[in-house]
Amino acid sequence: MEILLHILLILLLAKLFGEIFERAGFPSILGELLSGMVLGILLIHQESEILKFLAEMGAIFLLFTAGYKEVHIRDLKESSAKASVVTLVQILVAFSFGVAIGVYFHLSVLESIFIGVAFSPTSIGVVVRILIDMDYLSSKPGSMMLTSAIFDDIIGIFLLSIVVTMATYEQFPSGVQVLIILLKMVAFVAIMFFLRKWVFSRLFDQIHKMHVKESIFAFVIVIALFSAYLAEVFGLHAVIGAFIGGVMLSDVSHAKIEHVQSKVTGLAYGFFVPIFFAFIGISLNIGTLQTIGLFSVLVVVLALLGKLLGGFLGCRLIGFDNYDSLIFGVGVMPRAGVELVLISIGKEMGIIGDEVFSAIVLMVAVSIFVSPLLLKKAIQFKNRANSNNT
Repeated sequence: MEILLHILLILLLAKLFGEIFERAGFPSILGELLSGMVLGILLIHQESEILKFLAEMGAIFLLFTAGYKEVHIRDLKESSAKASVVTLVQILVAFSFGVAIGVYFHLSVLESIFIGVAFSPTSIGVVVRILIDMDYLSSKPGSMMLTSAIFDDIIGIFLLSIVVTMATYEQFPSGVQVLIILLKMVAFVAIMFFLRKWVFSRLFDQIHKMHVKESIFAFVIVIALFSAYLAEVFGLHAVIGAFIGGVMLSDVSHAKIEHVQSKVTGLAYGFFVPIFFAFIGISLNIGTLQTIGLFSVLVVVLALLGKLLGGFLGCRLIGFDNYDSLIFGVGVMPRAGVELVLISIGKEMGIIGDEVFSAIVLMVAVSIFVSPLLLKKAIQFKNRANSNNT
């Protein structure tokens, strides 16, 4: 049972490395990623389907827990209008930078567009973990980051659907095809809102009366898995569904009980989430570092700069000051789960070649390692400025 040894080592090293980084003043996510890279070099290979599945479950439970514990529908409603402006600006800038790289290096139209799409999303999982580690999720730029990251990935997956359609039919999708993709997304959200209003409250009222041990905890997990599955049925990413499912339970009184929340958090952060981040580290091909050229350097620099600049400009448009705009711009730089899904689909379909694939993997790695460090510095910069003003 080699897989048991792999899981044992991942959890052991993830927690030990995470503790080292925490004590050094950095987010524990860096330790979990480093543990994966070490194990990837020495022992474990990403071909393991079991590890891949557990990592996907980690992303699902990370996002579900964030929605379930940290977010309220009222807050999302209040910030959604402004977040949509910020999201559109940052995606436009990042997408343009990606397409520009493809054009500059004379790549095909489809490959250039795909790079732009890969530049567009922000990793909700990484953003949430960084914000939680830094106790910054409830701040003004923190809550805006979270809402914007959700919109980011929804739009990114929508764009991916268009690119996949282009690759399949070797032409730009028709207006009808684009409309169908959009309607699927709207239908999913509408169903989840219907379930929240008419089903979940009544369901948990009955579950609360059950005598079976851990029935509430079990049904919370059922909702998490159901939401993730339903999202995939509608062509969305499972983590989007999990997050929305968590948000829908966040104001159901019989579901959001403190000891149940503690158990959900324990399951997520004690088992699945460390595997998710370690698996990202395992998936990074260190060999790509030996072939870094101008193309790879520009992919990394412009991908990060596109998000930083787009996020900063978007936040300034909605009235944020320079400090909060900078914090937001840095905070939306990391990529991970959705981006790795995007490029694996692109490579499998023959949309992108090995060079583009390796460059984007490198960009993901750099963004994950750099963003927490820069975000910490940006927050400290704001705090110092505020203390000097007082």
